Amino acid sequence: MIMKNRLIDQHPIIGQMAAGESVFWKNEYYTAFETDAPDAFLKREDIMEADRRLSRFARFMESAFPETKAQDGIIESPLVHADGMKDFLGERYGTSIVGPLYIKADASLTVSGSVKARGGIYEVLKHAEDLALEHGLINADEDYAQFDSEKFKKFFSEYTIVCGSTGNLGLSIGIIGAALGFKVVIHMSSDAKQWKKDMLRRNGVKVVEHEDDYSRAVEEGREEALRDDKGYFVDDEDSEPLFLGYAVAALRLEKQLEAQGITVDEAHPLHVYLPCGVGSAPGGISFGLKHVFGDAVHPVFAEPVQSPCMMLGMITGMHDEVSVRDIGLDNRTIADGFAVGRPSKFAGKLLSGSIHSFYTVQDAEMYTLLAELYDREGMKVEPSAAAGLPGPAILHQNTGRPGIRNATHMVWSTGGSMVPEEEWRKDYLRGSRG
Repeated sequence: MIMKNRLIDQHPIIGQMAAGESVFWKNEYYTAFETDAPDAFLKREDIMEADRRLSRFARFMESAFPETKAQDGIIESPLVHADGMKDFLGERYGTSIVGPLYIKADASLTVSGSVKARGGIYEVLKHAEDLALEHGLINADEDYAQFDSEKFKKFFSEYTIVCGSTGNLGLSIGIIGAALGFKVVIHMSSDAKQWKKDMLRRNGVKVVEHEDDYSRAVEEGREEALRDDKGYFVDDEDSEPLFLGYAVAALRLEKQLEAQGITVDEAHPLHVYLPCGVGSAPGGISFGLKHVFGDAVHPVFAEPVQSPCMMLGMITGMHDEVSVRDIGLDNRTIADGFAVGRPSKFAGKLLSGSIHSFYTVQDAEMYTLLAELYDREGMKVEPSAAAGLPGPAILHQNTGRPGIRNATHMVWSTGGSMVPEEEWRKDYLRGSRG
């Protein structure tokens, strides 16, 4: 209570957050982005190297996951124009959205059906490559299709990959890890959906369930990996490879925008609305976007009203040293991937000056937006992915049109295509009644 009162005194908006209200906060630390700053420990070349690594693994992906052949073994999502959703948002939020609205449809990504198919799969592939190179199984200029062979699977079966997850990260790591032959253990919090646990087990993954929240699942996973000499922990809170895997998205998006004739420069800014949990995925994507588009792109993060951990960490400057529970929130939300009490210290500190603004969304609103997205655009997402949808309207409400004239708006649809039909239908019916 003492901390809560102190934080509210210092930052009055935290009082609204603590009351479970929907809020908007324009980042007062937002500043010009310096590409490849001399003191930066991650640079554009790191993103380029991650992209090259994914290209090396394209032949493996085609072999292990035939559904990737249509994209030559590269996991990528379409960029969809969404006039119907734009009209609905304007009506619902009482504003006229200036500029076109697009949806980056990561919910349709192959293999694991969410944004985690970027970072999670990338980190496991990097770990597999590191092991194979270290033990002389392959050279970097050889055909990586051989990773999908009994020889490699037998080798990787001696190694274990461990992760703590609320759902989608665990899915991506479990699916790719099992395909390579690794033993995989996913520690999942009480917030994780049962169907995600069931899917992992069908893929031969060991799932350890915890009654506590995400942070406890991560802690247990980390401790298990440390006890195993051949264990590797994928740390959603503090992972450079995970972060870079997400960042590669910006390189692909640049080409998609060019193909559709969409100009991005300081006179034609790009506002990108990213659902946020612990912060690794939206953080990595934002990092990549800033390296590609500089100050012409403005990332905006969306969080549930009960779990605004990244916003709280940014407002206070405390990052992972403060939890939503410290201000009386219960960290319970239907957006299972966002039920996170503390943000990633890695992403938060690195991007403290690079995120334009934040807003929070009520659970009931996510259901409504999920249903409307399907009715108007025919797109199926899970509730957490719907959090980004009101962003353009909320930005207009809070900043006015002059500051976003000539802008393009892009909502990052983070997941949903693997949700079982009966589960998605329940969410849709709940939203359509709202």
